[in-house]
Amino acid sequence: MKKIFLYTLVGSLCFSACKKDDDVATYQEPSDIATQDSYDDQSIKKFMDENYLDVQGNIKPFSATDTTDDKEKKLSALPFEKLPSGTIYIMRDGAQPTTDAQTIKDTDIIKLMGKVNTYVAAQTDGNVAFTSQTAFLNTINGSGIPSIDPMYYYVKQQTLDAATTAVAKDASYYQIPGFREALLKFKAFNNISSGTPYNLQGVIIVPSRAAFARNAHYPYLGISYRNRSFVFNFQIYGRADRPTDQIQKPK
Repeated sequence: MKKIFLYTLVGSLCFSACKKDDDVATYQEPSDIATQDSYDDQSIKKFMDENYLDVQGNIKPFSATDTTDDKEKKLSALPFEKLPSGTIYIMRDGAQPTTDAQTIKDTDIIKLMGKVNTYVAAQTDGNVAFTSQTAFLNTINGSGIPSIDPMYYYVKQQTLDAATTAVAKDASYYQIPGFREALLKFKAFNNISSGTPYNLQGVIIVPSRAAFARNAHYPYLGISYRNRSFVFNFQIYGRADRPTDQIQKPK
């Protein structure tokens, strides 16, 4: 009888432990959007305090055991700008184009090299931080070839015309407004070749309210970006004027 009781107790404890782990891993969407906005802002601050840029401009987390990064400046210690939308951008010193720098327009075709990750800002045991990191783009460790004309920057009129639902006929279904807003603050290189070694220009951090928030959106990579913030770590290899027939018609 004692053995049966002991096995039952151990089983109950294991079940409780597993259930607790599951509860921690499960994101509970705040009913109040203002709460999610607050989580985003707190998580962005924490992210900027815990990461730095390496010699090629890649975002790297500080190591708790390796002292080689002790002299690196955290992102929050670098000059940065915060836009009204809550989007933050950092222009990396010495990495901006100086010869033939190209002004970017909001209708341009862009050529983008870099990494983009998305996160959900959540509170776990009283601690607010980014969780659920998911890759959105990685041309550095992937193909090594810049991404050209991504829809999350600008969607063609032909795509809107071909949509079969009302929501998909709206540019906001595809585009990330915070990214678009911040990218216009940068200059593009003059169409450098795809094989040119990268030297990332900076960082754009987009809170969920300046991304897709809780709205319907294009199913990039087949996952939901509801409540997800985006971190862009990038270099603009080039830009080009968009053909007139691809430009969105005014509403």
